[in-house]
Order: sequence, then structure tokens, then C-alpha cells
Amino acid sequence: MAKDAHEGEVTTTITATTHLTLPAHPTPLTYAELNPRSSPSEFFGPIGTLAVTIFTPAITWALWFTCNETTGCPPSTRAGWQAVAENILDWPSSAGKWWDWKAAGVLMAFYLYLVICWAVLPGDKVQGNLLRDGTKKTYTMNGFYTLLLTLGLTSGILLQPGGIELFTYLYDNWVPLVSASIALATVQSVWVYAWSFFSGELLALGGNSGVFVYDFFMGRPLNPTLPFLPSLDLKTFNEVRPGIIGWALLNISCACEQYLRHGKLSDSMILVLAFEGWYCFDSLWNESAILNQMDITTDGLGFMLAFGNLTWVPFVFGLQARYLAFHPVYLGPAASAGIALLTLVGMYIFKVSNSEKNDFRHGKNPKNLSFMETQRGTKLLTSGWWGVSRHPNYLGDWIIALGWCLPTGFETPIPYFYVLYFVVLLVHRQIRDDEACKAKYGKDWDKYCEIVPWRIIPYVY
Repeated sequence: MAKDAHEGEVTTTITATTHLTLPAHPTPLTYAELNPRSSPSEFFGPIGTLAVTIFTPAITWALWFTCNETTGCPPSTRAGWQAVAENILDWPSSAGKWWDWKAAGVLMAFYLYLVICWAVLPGDKVQGNLLRDGTKKTYTMNGFYTLLLTLGLTSGILLQPGGIELFTYLYDNWVPLVSASIALATVQSVWVYAWSFFSGELLALGGNSGVFVYDFFMGRPLNPTLPFLPSLDLKTFNEVRPGIIGWALLNISCACEQYLRHGKLSDSMILVLAFEGWYCFDSLWNESAILNQMDITTDGLGFMLAFGNLTWVPFVFGLQARYLAFHPVYLGPAASAGIALLTLVGMYIFKVSNSEKNDFRHGKNPKNLSFMETQRGTKLLTSGWWGVSRHPNYLGDWIIALGWCLPTGFETPIPYFYVLYFVVLLVHRQIRDDEACKAKYGKDWDKYCEIVPWRIIPYVY
């Protein structure tokens, strides 16, 4: 209170501070408003998703039956193809048996082991992106420690007498392990689809069409959990742990097989182990980066992601090591150095472009890169690697994939299936990314595309 002596008046000043906590939505949305019906348009709709659901497991099996030591890779004679047809229901070795309960038990024990590691190992608690209902999920990021523990246990087995022979079990039971992984992916997909009708959980915007075959494939629930383990997000858990760690173990098993047969590892096998092993290592070291990927932010958990992570990644991505196990290729110093250099170029592009994006996303711009403002109040990079291509990380991925396949030589195209598949995958993902950005940024995206016209490969595509 202050008094003015000249006027004889008293002036009182009152300061009030009020803190308000506003809800995520001023008017709470209903379940139907949070989870609107989607259009079954991806993968050419229900017919396309049904075809992919049927043919991707068939391709995984076919990659073994058409590329193995018994009949060739692929069979080069009519007699070879006839041998495939005659043996397919009763393969002469355990590697080609359609089903084996012990192999199924091994795979389930491995998955349970990974869940236990997730539950007991230390790790950072990281929040995911803001969800439509105004909440954020918290994830335990201890996948890297799980990998280290797994590799430590594996080393202990390999160093024991007979350990190398023991570890060829994975190579020797390839098809029954594939079948077990497909069964697990199918059961998991059926469960999360059915449970999503009772759990009241948030649904994926792209998997709620009401058409079973489409929603089953695309994934109806966005972040499904188990009733008895509600803190375990199955989709995020599957994304890098079972597939990536399983891939590394399968490659090691293939290397053991080659070593037992030939008494040494070929330079081609060493390159495959080194580069694919580094990819596995890096994926789990940067595990939290998956929280910004479309698989986590947008897609639901359905057969597409369950099968992709539990079967396709470990058993298809590791095709090069399996081929080299029974057909070693000796490159020599010059070819080895050339392949290594190409792969390192791809890794450089992939790492640096992702680093530029992640820095910029977190409010950092150490390279002083140029950008454009959007009407949404966000910014889009227009220089650095993101000024060269709208998806430079995909370009790096392509080069890396080629570097993984080149060590297998040129006697057969089958080990190159991975890089060809990756071209199709990333072009499809690029189209989905661009459609999402067009819906998000509108005319600003058109302006951005004029500044950065190349989708993936500069001056080509």
C-alpha cells in the first residue's frame, strides 16, 4: 500500500498468480472419436493384404528349399527341382523338417528369455511421442544390455569343448525354427486383434477398417499389451529385440557351421558377420530412435509387424551367412577392401543424415543447415543430406544392403534377394511417408518438394 501526500489518495496494488492444469482435450473425446474408422487402402486393400499374409511366409520357406546344400542354390537341373519336390514333405535332414516341437520350444524359450531381460536388466526410462488421447507411454530401453548379455552367454558356450558344434543347432534346424516363428507371429497377431475389442485401448488409425483380413494384417491396436504384463508394449518390444538379436545368433550359428566344415572362416563370412553384426549392435545401442519411426508412431501391431520382426528379419536378413555356411566364397584383399569401402560409404550416409535429422528435431543445428518454416509452426530441413534427397537415410540403407550381399559373389541371385526386397520396401515406405507429410503440411509440402525434388537417389529417383 502506498500513500500519495500531494493528492491525499491511497493506491493499492494487488498481484495474483494462478496455476491451471488444462486437460489434453478441453472436451474429452469419446472412444469412437479417438478411434475413427479407417479406409482399407494400403497394400491394395483386403485382397493385397491377404496375398501378402499368405505369400511372405511362403517366400521365407521357399528361400530355404530353393537354396540349400542338398539341392543347390537354386537347383540347376531338372533332377534338382525334382529332388526338392520329392523331399519337401520328408527332408533328409532336420534342417528341412517342417515342424519340430523341440525347435518350437527353443524359440519360445528365447522369446521368454528376452522378456525376462526386459523386466530385470537396468535401462533408461524414455517417454514416447504424444498420443491422440493426450498421454505418453514410458519405455524401458535396455535392449543393448540384453544384446551384451546374450553375446556373453554365447561366447561362454562357444569357448566350451563342443560348444561350436552345439551352436550349429540353429543352422541345422532352420525350417522348423522358421515355422515356429511364423506360428508365434500368427498367435500373437490373433491375440492382439481379439483383445483390442475388449481392452478399450487406443487403436491404430490405419487398422480400424472393420474388414478382418485387412485389420489383422495392418494391426488394429496401436500399443497392445498383455493383461498380466501391462507395462510391456509388445510392438516396441518386438521391433528390435527378438528379430535383431535372433538375426545375430543365426549368423553366428552359420559361421560355426562353416568353421566346422572348412576349419576356418572365409573372408566373405567375416565381412558379413562384421557388417550385419555392427547393424545389430547399432540398432540396439540407439534403441530409443525407433520411437520416432512410423512402425511405432502410426502402425498397429498386426501380422505385418509381428511376422516382419519375428520371422522376416532374422531368417531373411541372414540369408547371406546361411549361403556362405555351405558355399564359402573367398574374395581376396582387393575385393574385400572394395566391398568394405562401399558399405562404409552407405553407413556414413545413413548415420550422418539421421544425425542431422535428430539434432534438428531436438532444437539443435550445429551445421547451421538451412530450413523452411511451415504454417504449422514447424521447420523442414532443406540443406545438408536432407537438401540432397527427401530420404537420404534410405539411400544409405540401400548401399549398406548391397554391401552385405556382394560377399556372396555372383554364382546365384538368391543371396541378393534381401537388397531387391529392400528396394521395394523403402520405395513403399517413401510413398507412405510422403503421403503422410502431404496430409500434415499441405501446400508447404509441395513447396518443400520443389526445393528437394529427389525422393531417395539424387538425379535418379
